[in-house]
Formats: sequence, structure tokens, C-alpha cells
Amino acid sequence: MKKNWVGYAFISPWIIGFLVFTLYPFLASFYFAFTRYDIVSPPHWVGMTNYRMLFTTDPQFWKALGVTFRFAACAVPLGVVLGVGLALLLNLNLRGMSLFRTIFYLPSIVPTIATAFVFLWILNPEIGLVNRLLKNFGIEGPAWLQDTAWAPWSLVLMSLWGVGGSMVIYLAGLKDIPTHLYEAAIIDGASPFQRLRHITLPMLTPVIFFNVVMGVIGAFQYFTEAYVMTRGGPEDSTLFYALYLFQRAWRYLDMGYASAMAWILFLVVMVLTSLIFRSQRRWVHYEG
Repeated sequence: MKKNWVGYAFISPWIIGFLVFTLYPFLASFYFAFTRYDIVSPPHWVGMTNYRMLFTTDPQFWKALGVTFRFAACAVPLGVVLGVGLALLLNLNLRGMSLFRTIFYLPSIVPTIATAFVFLWILNPEIGLVNRLLKNFGIEGPAWLQDTAWAPWSLVLMSLWGVGGSMVIYLAGLKDIPTHLYEAAIIDGASPFQRLRHITLPMLTPVIFFNVVMGVIGAFQYFTEAYVMTRGGPEDSTLFYALYLFQRAWRYLDMGYASAMAWILFLVVMVLTSLIFRSQRRWVHYEG
């Protein structure tokens, strides 16, 4: 029994941190979602008013939800395709391949703030690198982050900058595919494309499944880049759900309303991940 208490003593910092900084805020937000609370005054119970306002009288809520859904629908599949493609290329047994793997992985560990400021310069319509390169080919580049049509796509393209993180996971998945499957396929006369379609991709689906789930969760929490680069503009074209939640909480000090938004976000993510988990029976193949 004494040994148990010694163990609890060692993990007590984590337990205290979890209770104070995770469990308590989680439960408190559930209560605040049914109140009007501005931090400086005590919470006032309003029942379902916050949720009714969200669904009936707040057009920005629906706009932010739509922006986030569109971003997730574009960024997640593109990230998977690019990540798998890079992993296949970097899995080739060529000289100096470890150097290229490092180069492609480095952007994923660059701090998000630094990346955002770099892309502010790259996508600048006047002095940006992208428009200068396009100008050399006689193409007039768009305003990117200052154009309502291009701003969301700019952030989608920027999200591909850190695809090296998932690429490493795909590389690990490729290394786990048994070589005897390829040997048998080559003996049977299968072409490289047939080996990719019938061996590589099916055996890689558990890793793709993991990255899709993590990508969807990350897309619905997309905040830092939009906050630093666009603040939701122009004309709310990049008003992501997490950014709007932040604005309601800290610009307007409407903590009750923001808590209700947070719980809706939690339910949306839970529903989407549940649907992905249910769909895995049709397309995810596990060895054995």
C-alpha cells in the first residue's frame, strides 16, 4: 500500500494539472454554456438562450461553420494525397534520400507564427515572391490574402507546407509492408501501378485512416494562421470557427456564448470522427 502512495506522489503533478487545467475547465464550460458570463460579473443563468441565438439569430456562426467545413473538405484530402505521394517518392532506394527526407520534414517543425509571417511576405500582392515569379511568366498574380475568393485557398495551400509531418508517418507505414507481397506480385507479372493499387495503398490504409482523423480534428481547430494573417477577413472569408469562438470570448467577453460554441464544436468533431470510424470497415485493410 505504501508503494502505491509513492507512485501517486510521483504522478501527482500530472493529476493536479489535469484536474485544474483540463477537467475543471471542461466541466465549467458546460455550465457557462447555459449562462451569460462576462468574467467581471457572476454568471447569470439563461438556459438554452445561447444555443437558440447561435442557430437562429447569428449569421456569422453559420458562416464560420461553412468556412471551416470547406477548409477541412479541401485541406484534408489534399494533405493525404500530397503526403502519400511524397512518402512514395522518398521511399525510393536512391543515394542521398535521407537528406531529402530531412528537407521535406523541416517545415513541419517550424513554429506556426514564423510560418505565418513568412507566408505574409510570400503572398504579398505587391512584393511577394509568388506574384514576382508569376510575373516572369506574364501572369498577373491575384491579391491572395486580400481577395475574398483567394484568401481561403491561400490558407489551404499554406496548410500543405507542413505536410512533412504526416509524410514521416506514411514512410513508417511503407516500411512495415511485407516485402514478400511485392516479390509475389513481381513473379506474377504485376506492373508498378498494379503493385501500388493492390498492395501499397491497401496496406497503407490504416495509416491514412489515422491521418484523416487527426487532419479533420486539426482542421476544425484551425486558428493561429487565420488569426495572424487575416483576422477573419477579407469580408469574413477566412472567419474560421475557432477564430470566431475566440473573438466572442476575448473581444466581446461573452464567455457563455463562447462556451456554447465550444460544445457545438465538440459535438461536430465527435460526429465527424464517428462517421469516419464507421466508414473504415469499407476501405481500411488490416494485415491478417
